Amino acid sequence: MLKYISQLNDAQQAPTLQKDGPMIVIAGAGSGKTRVLTMRIAYLMSQGVDSFNILALTFTNKAAREMKHRIASIVGNSEAKNLWMGTFHSIFAKILRFEADKLGFPSNFTIYDTQDSVRLISSIIKEMQLDKDIYKPKQVLGRISSYKNSLITVKAYYNNPELQEADAMSKKPRMGEIYEQYVLRCFKAGAMDFDDLLLRTNELLNMYPEVLAKYQDRFRYILVDEYQDTNHSQYLIVRALSDKFQNICVVGDDAQSIYAFRGANINNILNFQKDYDNVQMYRLEQNYRSTKNIVEAANSIIDKNKVKLDKVVWTANDDGPRIKVHRSLTDAEEGRFVASTIFEEKMQKQLGNNKFAILYRTNAQSRAMEDALRKRDIPYRIYGGLSFYQRKEIKDVLAYLRMVINPKDEEALVRIINFPARGIGDTTIEKITVAANHYGRSMFEVMENLDRIDLKLNSGTKNKLQDFVTMIKSFQVINESQDAFYLADHITKKTGLIQELKKDATPEGIARIENIEELLNGIRDFIEGQREVDGARGALSEFLEDVALATDLDKDTGDDDRVALMTIHLAKGLEFPYVFIVGMEEDLFPSAMSMNTRSELEEERRLFYVALTRAEHQAYLTYAQSRYRWGKLVDSEPSRFIEEITESFIEYLTPTETNYRYKPMINTDIFGDVDKSKLRQTKPVAGTPPKWVTDNEPKHDMPIRRLKPMAGGGPAPSSTAAMPDSKLQPGNVVMHERFGKGKVLNIEGAGPDRKAEIHFEVGGIKKLLLRFAKLDVIG
Repeated sequence: MLKYISQLNDAQQAPTLQKDGPMIVIAGAGSGKTRVLTMRIAYLMSQGVDSFNILALTFTNKAAREMKHRIASIVGNSEAKNLWMGTFHSIFAKILRFEADKLGFPSNFTIYDTQDSVRLISSIIKEMQLDKDIYKPKQVLGRISSYKNSLITVKAYYNNPELQEADAMSKKPRMGEIYEQYVLRCFKAGAMDFDDLLLRTNELLNMYPEVLAKYQDRFRYILVDEYQDTNHSQYLIVRALSDKFQNICVVGDDAQSIYAFRGANINNILNFQKDYDNVQMYRLEQNYRSTKNIVEAANSIIDKNKVKLDKVVWTANDDGPRIKVHRSLTDAEEGRFVASTIFEEKMQKQLGNNKFAILYRTNAQSRAMEDALRKRDIPYRIYGGLSFYQRKEIKDVLAYLRMVINPKDEEALVRIINFPARGIGDTTIEKITVAANHYGRSMFEVMENLDRIDLKLNSGTKNKLQDFVTMIKSFQVINESQDAFYLADHITKKTGLIQELKKDATPEGIARIENIEELLNGIRDFIEGQREVDGARGALSEFLEDVALATDLDKDTGDDDRVALMTIHLAKGLEFPYVFIVGMEEDLFPSAMSMNTRSELEEERRLFYVALTRAEHQAYLTYAQSRYRWGKLVDSEPSRFIEEITESFIEYLTPTETNYRYKPMINTDIFGDVDKSKLRQTKPVAGTPPKWVTDNEPKHDMPIRRLKPMAGGGPAPSSTAAMPDSKLQPGNVVMHERFGKGKVLNIEGAGPDRKAEIHFEVGGIKKLLLRFAKLDVIG
């Protein structure tokens, strides 16, 4: 055991070797908190504490497994198995299994997942004959979840006039009845949802003193990981269980509290010292993960927060390169910069793809990154979500687009024929399928000829099917004269897809709308890029071909050597040598929805702190000057978080402006009296009237801003050299921003009509107009 303790530094040893009493360990990013928790448990066992008397609570099963594996390597597998170690929900479910009869539940009670709960609430709303557009099941479940995590039972709800009034104001006066029915139905079914696992544990410990005493005596030593992420319900359970012996050790970092939207309460960690007597506080401030530049930059960011615990994170690692900041003109160019940088770093330093991570604030941002990585033939994996083109809402829109090109596409037809709902049920679809098979025709052809085929459908259903056919045909007419963006935008509005998604005001529903917006942006970007392809007109068929190629490349090959793409929330606890934090723009990061109060803004700043401290060696911050929103190019402003980093830790790859201030929209020189003494008459040009001018040159209509110098006095040299169009020859190997690597097969034409026929490894043979094409010759 001493051998393992000696591997810890002095700051890590102190909390590990304190056996009794309440203690809090404030652990900075990359400071080895998991190692301290693991060693402390092993040390307690070496000091005679029975493993059955130790309770360790984590937030992920992965963290629990890793800790138990490490402990087993020190104290042996059989003893490690006796530990009560796991997530809050798994541990409390285990307790509830033993004590379920006291609450009237069977010991084998069912645990409902979110889908089960939504279905149950939907049926309750239907039975109560309520408007499902007002009482949206997912929103109702979210409201009930927040009640439970705040320990607001049905009884407490009915005793709280303010809550009832708030629901009445939001046009949901029968919310309490739904809540009551939901609880009763779960009880009747012998089921608990995830929130019940916490709520019912609180009920058990508060209503049955003998049960509380039993588990207080069982869990004499309690350890809690990521304490800053606990909600009120979790806090009360931990407080109750630890009250007798007060041998409680909580570990966390207030600077990494980023889950308020899930109910996490940062005050739990901030006020820990007020909850127990003689609390020992320890600080793990040495960062083992990142370079000095990254650590100091992160410190300068989090220092701007007013609500925080004092600590000074430092590192003995090398200074490392400064944080690189890059400005792009558009989000598509931002994606190409990230992909090109990864490509060059890989080539120059012989690195694997898994050394790189791209972090973003919202899932919709992955689209531009995915497109750019594919063009460079760089494999990637989306973590915590589907690849952009595999998301349901994206596949729904693409299915409509596929139907326009090929109405015989039955997979697309079945997907969208009743989405959004238009009253065409499964029975009708089955009848159409049978008829299509019988006559050897497509389902769409059967629907076109309903008057000639007797499917035994009522007139209302026939009309709905004919309306669907007419709608698809109208899209085909538009497709003959308009580009892919116009058509896709028209389809999302005409079909009611957007209106349908707007009914779901949850974060997931908002994300789905953002994803469709991003798809439209991608189509607009595709059309812009098609200008350089000879004969291309930005047609829908061209776009669908491009997407088909994209989705084929997305298929998982089981290869772990891939660039990681994920939201910042998902990146917590992970680390990568190279990290790109993209979309560093106001209203995107910080999010426009999280800037209403100081506490919301401070959580966004903590989120940026988490993102930055994922980087071990190099961090890149990128932003775009303009970003497509619903197909329209909207100007963007750099995130305030970039400005908040101490300047000495930053290297600007492109000139950037500081001291942002309002840009006057009119020329300020038009105001004030003219100084006539400075006027002189010029010699008139024949046939024109005399002209008066001032001695001075006209001023610019904008205040001059101070520009930060470009790193190294100019842009970083490219590893490839662009060749003038006139020197491009058949046989040259070229690199193109969109299509990737290719070989020149033929050159034809002259002057502005000069074209190159190029065989690209990914996109096949394309003819590019050289006056538009941006080609780098690499061989």
